[in-house]
Amino acid sequence: MEQAIVAAARALGAGLCMGLGAIGPAIGEGNAVGKALEGMARQPEMAGTLRTNMILGCAITETTGIYSLVVALLLMFMGIN
Repeated sequence: MEQAIVAAARALGAGLCMGLGAIGPAIGEGNAVGKALEGMARQPEMAGTLRTNMILGCAITETTGIYSLVVALLLMFMGIN
């Protein structure tokens, strides 16, 4: 019974970690891409620079989601059995 509660708490914690950890990158990347597209529409000659900076920013923003995935995997598969 006690192991079932621990397993359920692990699964719940991992799910919350991934759910909440994915919200930030999704909002951040959406805003970044939207603003980059606005900038490209206003100044098409700067499209290459804006695209490069946008991709770099999205890669850095995505690290939050990757860290939450690592934490969720650690919660699920490490610890007391």
